[in-house]
Amino acid sequence: MTLDDFEAPIGEWFECGEVKLNSVDAKRLTSLRGEGVFVNGKAGRIINLISKENFQDVHLTLEFMVSQGSNSGVYLQGRYEIQIFDSWGKENPVSWDCGGIYARYDGTKTYEGIAPLTNACKAPGEWQHLEIEFNAPRFNANGEKTKHAMFKKVKLNGITVHENAAVTGPTASSLDEIEEPLGPLMLQGDHGPVAYRNIVITKR
Repeated sequence: MTLDDFEAPIGEWFECGEVKLNSVDAKRLTSLRGEGVFVNGKAGRIINLISKENFQDVHLTLEFMVSQGSNSGVYLQGRYEIQIFDSWGKENPVSWDCGGIYARYDGTKTYEGIAPLTNACKAPGEWQHLEIEFNAPRFNANGEKTKHAMFKKVKLNGITVHENAAVTGPTASSLDEIEEPLGPLMLQGDHGPVAYRNIVITKR
């Protein structure tokens, strides 16, 4: 995918050739000239990227990099989030750690988040690989949901962190609260410096 595959406006997202941790401030990323890498602006807090195309069942692969303490998210159908976070070195990851299925939110409390099976997160400033096999929710002819959305398999850096994990509804900070057969890919851009590259989404 390229930045042209996402809805306008894209704010201060820009394309470069490579990124690395800032040599003075590890909470920031430094970009190098070129193309192929998407960065969420110089400040690392900008609007989310939302794909022009809508998807149902998909296989998604991408690479990401975060700075120290940073945070992002990959939302299938804009509604079901796999968390991107600097969780390097954490012994007992929870749902808001890297690779977790983020919790839902009812206006007063969070619930139903799913922690990754293990912490497969690399150090900030390293490229990390995410692979997701996702099944969209199913609906009958009356529009009633018959099956929940499901992360069939999620691998972080080659390690399985979820398998057959159902999600009963949109997770917190989703694009909307209405479940539908189709939805866009959304990349969160407002929680700190993050870079993405090699985004390949294949319909199944």
